[in-house]
Amino acid sequence: MFTGLVIFLVAIALLVFLFVALYNGLVSLRQQAINAWAQIDVQLRRRYDLIPNLVETVKQYMKYEQETLEKVIQARQRAMDAQGMRAQGEAENALTHALGGLFAVAESYPDLKASQNMQNLQEELASTENRISAARQFYNDSVMEYNTKLQQFPQSVVANMFGFKPREMFEIEDPGAREPVKVSFS
Repeated sequence: MFTGLVIFLVAIALLVFLFVALYNGLVSLRQQAINAWAQIDVQLRRRYDLIPNLVETVKQYMKYEQETLEKVIQARQRAMDAQGMRAQGEAENALTHALGGLFAVAESYPDLKASQNMQNLQEELASTENRISAARQFYNDSVMEYNTKLQQFPQSVVANMFGFKPREMFEIEDPGAREPVKVSFS
């Protein structure tokens, strides 16, 4: 009788240990995804902080391109105000497009293109874009791992008991990214 009780208590202790380990694993993955999003946010804030400097630099040269500058300013504000993964992705896509338009217009201003300040800002933005891309990759990897664990047995049982919810991937859709590259030798 005593041996049966000991076996029963050991089995219960193992189940409790397993349950706690599964719960803590899910919490850890959720926190990793939250941290990864915070890293994206840091890089996006860095980008947002660079844009006013870029606009001021460009303003000095581009007296007749106010519409282009306004598009960048408005896109920056929408991106800063965006809530949720989908809205953030759409806003970031619009901001990237507006910045691309600004740089395209800037190409027609040789003095602006040659400006050391403009070159520095372009380099900073390019570096920031690379950091955003790396942070987004890390976030999406973290979310994939977390979401996968939520669906795997026995973690799915623990996840359902404690209300763990899947997280959204952070995607920035570039409409031109899926189109074939055009090569011209003319």
